[in-house]
Amino acid sequence: MTNEEILAAHGPRESMEYDVVIVGGGPAGLSTAIRLKQLAAANGTEVSVVVLEKGSEPGAHILSGAIMDPIALNELIPNWKELGAPLNQAVTDDAYIFLSEQSGYRVPNMVLPPFADNHGNYIVSLGAVTKWLGEQAESLGVEIFPGFTGAEVLYNDNGSVKGVATGNMGVGKDGEPMESFQLGMELLGKYTVFAEGARGHLGKQVIAKFKLDADRDPQSWGLGIKELWEIDPAKHKPGFVMHTAGWPMESDTYGGAFLYHTEGNKVALGFVTGLGYSNPYLSPFEEFQRWKTHPNVRYYFENDKGEITAKRLSYGARAINASGINALPKIVFPGGALVGCDAGFLNVSRIKGSHAAIKTGMLAAEAAFVALQAGRQHDTLTAYPAAFEASWLYKELNKDRNFKNWFKHGLTIATLMNGFEQFVLRGRMPWTLRRTKPDHAYLKPASECKPINYPKPDGKLTFDRLSSVFISNTNHEEQQPAHLTLKDTAVPVAVNLAKYAGPEARYCPAGVYEFVKNEDNTDRLQINAQNCVHCKTCDIKDPTQNIVWVTPEGGGGPNYAGM
Repeated sequence: MTNEEILAAHGPRESMEYDVVIVGGGPAGLSTAIRLKQLAAANGTEVSVVVLEKGSEPGAHILSGAIMDPIALNELIPNWKELGAPLNQAVTDDAYIFLSEQSGYRVPNMVLPPFADNHGNYIVSLGAVTKWLGEQAESLGVEIFPGFTGAEVLYNDNGSVKGVATGNMGVGKDGEPMESFQLGMELLGKYTVFAEGARGHLGKQVIAKFKLDADRDPQSWGLGIKELWEIDPAKHKPGFVMHTAGWPMESDTYGGAFLYHTEGNKVALGFVTGLGYSNPYLSPFEEFQRWKTHPNVRYYFENDKGEITAKRLSYGARAINASGINALPKIVFPGGALVGCDAGFLNVSRIKGSHAAIKTGMLAAEAAFVALQAGRQHDTLTAYPAAFEASWLYKELNKDRNFKNWFKHGLTIATLMNGFEQFVLRGRMPWTLRRTKPDHAYLKPASECKPINYPKPDGKLTFDRLSSVFISNTNHEEQQPAHLTLKDTAVPVAVNLAKYAGPEARYCPAGVYEFVKNEDNTDRLQINAQNCVHCKTCDIKDPTQNIVWVTPEGGGGPNYAGM
């Protein structure tokens, strides 16, 4: 049954009304909610706020490196230290290393550009920070609905957004309601804020409907894959931050890696692959596993005899915005706003987005509060983009606007030009580099590319996808319809496999997509939706844009521990 048929048979949906409905319980959404409640308390009034969070709890689906700049948190909650915010490990040293296959060159700190300076920042579990923000929001009276997805945007007759509907529960694989069926509900708001993170399911729809990205560069993305390890205390350097560029990536492929020494003898390590890569044989997951074998990296996981003694604790993956301000869409529309990575506010040069998420949530909240006090609803919050353009965040993003686009000329030129822009010009460039193609359009036919032979995992330092997904605590209700949908079921074999050698089997970091043989020896695409870690890479990189990621039942997906 279609959703319309289900509504006709089981509707109407119940509805609840709020002043502000927020879709997404990450740093951006929770900061929006907190700021609204702060303003209401300061002005002796009431503002009703609800936050929908598709994870089992705030923070369950959050994945980031993460080094956090506390600048925005200082503004939102000045006494965060006294309130126990989990920012416990300050950065003590930065190392930027260019790798060749067997060696590495550390750039002297004195010549690092300003965006590479992490003095005053903290190595955090952003999931833990998000959980803490959720506690602060609830203490202020914010209603948080964990395990509920924003599945549909609702519109007024005049076309403005009036809220969202949550997803139906208890629908079987055949699309028919089961005995456990529960109809979704409508959450109606005078304003609706979309804070779903990168490549938000509803945010993408709103951007398309209101043409918010007209005359903007296409968004560019990266796939970030992360692991958390416990290492020998003798090799642990609390607060030490290492970033690498170069091997194993080819010079024409954007990417880099990190290794952060956090508290408790743990290190967070990860690899970011720009999704504008051209070779369909490239596997971001395998590149990450290969990177760990480099002597400069392997050192932290082995003993003096070269034996791997460290223990891998967790794994996850997530697409991240990497475009910068050039691709930022309009962030307001009739009835609502985009905040955080749903709009693309991450600063890729600094590898940071949490401070931008918190700041944009605050700015959107301040604009919405003024509108509510004036009795307005469902109009355009023009004060929000005006406040952003007057903020320190705009200045930061504008200064680093060319960072990613220099990499289309290769690692060497990108390094030199970014250094020139930041050191010599101090971010006051008289030029802006533009981007014309989306990431999926860069993929070349397999016949034009060289296959990449990746080494087999050893199960000690390097691993396969399925064992990795297992420790991400990913789970979905098996009877629900697949949330990874195809516009045309013939395309994966007829086009993707025939022309591009089936890239979905390689770019997915969770083993969701698999080409298998039918009894008659023909090929078919098998979708293992149960494995999905909600990274959204397939929705971005599929060369035919035939794969569409939609929200599964609430509470499904990963449950990241300490990530």
